[in-house]
Amino acid sequence: MFGGLAQADDAVGACTTAAIWALPEHELIAALDAAHHLEQRLAAVKLTLVRELDGRGTARRQGASSTAVWLRERLRLTVSAARRLVELAATLDAGSPGVQQALADGDLTPEQARVIADTVRTVQTTAGVEAADKAVGVLTDWARHFDPTQLRKLGTRILDHVAPDLADAAARAALDAEAARATRDRHLTLSEQTDGRLRLTGTLDAETAGLLRAAIDPLTAPVGPDDQRSPGQRRHDALADLCRLSLRTGELPEHGGDPAQIVITTHYDDLTRQLGAGTLDTGLRLTPETVRRLACDAAILPTVLNGTGQPLDVGRQRRLVTGPLRRVLVLRDRGCAFPGCDRPPRWCDAHHINHWTDGGVTSLDNAVLLCGHHHRHLHHSDWTVQLGADGHPRFIPPAWLDPEQVPRRNHYHRRT
Repeated sequence: MFGGLAQADDAVGACTTAAIWALPEHELIAALDAAHHLEQRLAAVKLTLVRELDGRGTARRQGASSTAVWLRERLRLTVSAARRLVELAATLDAGSPGVQQALADGDLTPEQARVIADTVRTVQTTAGVEAADKAVGVLTDWARHFDPTQLRKLGTRILDHVAPDLADAAARAALDAEAARATRDRHLTLSEQTDGRLRLTGTLDAETAGLLRAAIDPLTAPVGPDDQRSPGQRRHDALADLCRLSLRTGELPEHGGDPAQIVITTHYDDLTRQLGAGTLDTGLRLTPETVRRLACDAAILPTVLNGTGQPLDVGRQRRLVTGPLRRVLVLRDRGCAFPGCDRPPRWCDAHHINHWTDGGVTSLDNAVLLCGHHHRHLHHSDWTVQLGADGHPRFIPPAWLDPEQVPRRNHYHRRT
């Protein structure tokens, strides 16, 4: 066997040095098909070897804690990749000989073989050996046309083809099993990084995934032709908007006896001079620009310290745009007032046109509704906002964007 693999290795080596550039297109395509077919057959050989080594206990005799750990070191794989290799080898070894043969013949990829083996095992448990043998043939034929994901979806209705009298009951059982597996596997991990950022990883069950998509998808569309954010950045900002909305509702449960809120600590003199960084109650630091932007938001209460570090004022509600004033602001702006934005009022912060730390008052004439994205944009760009003669906000673009700096307005929200 080793001699055959050595010869195959020599043949592959000769292919890597061939003048590929000189081949006509049809030969290139044929060569790709042949390479893929060979790769699948070699995968079958590899899985057979892994299964035999695992069965012999080779890894433990050589000092490794498991075959997956040994493969990681031997083949320089990640632990997850090595574990999948061992699991797939065991699955195929215990599964239908027809699946093993199809993989050995190069008719399946390893992932397709995994899907078929899982499906056939379910069919055998539900409908018996004869139906399972039929399922192998049907699924193997489908594998010539469908990738593993599509094949798994089709496999959920395989009994319609091999045991139609049992299909409905089996489909219900499979659905219940999938729901139980989703409930068991659901999780969300928040990993704090050294610079204060969080990495989110997790798996959502179908219901929660639907809720998240329903809430976040409307917020991920570009807010105008000048929106240069990537899709990932738009999803990030949409999640931030959802959090702001949740905090603004006041319906979140109390935490430590206080309403859910963000507390920022900063020095008053530094804040008014636009120089002071801030500190969240979690200990994370914020830039001066972020502190000033968050100070606009009625749902975020700053804790301001005097020069000696003593609390000077916690949550100065009189500066916040709340209650009747916010309702009138909503009636005027009807949503984010930035040109081209369609975000509704519930996604918007009340921004002080002349910041309160600069002496600006909390009034309708000094406020404008901005969504989270445009609120950040206004604080970090050269755009400015002012009220026009009709009392509605208009935005002045920076000179590099429009040398004449013609004021722009939001025409999306209908006004009466």
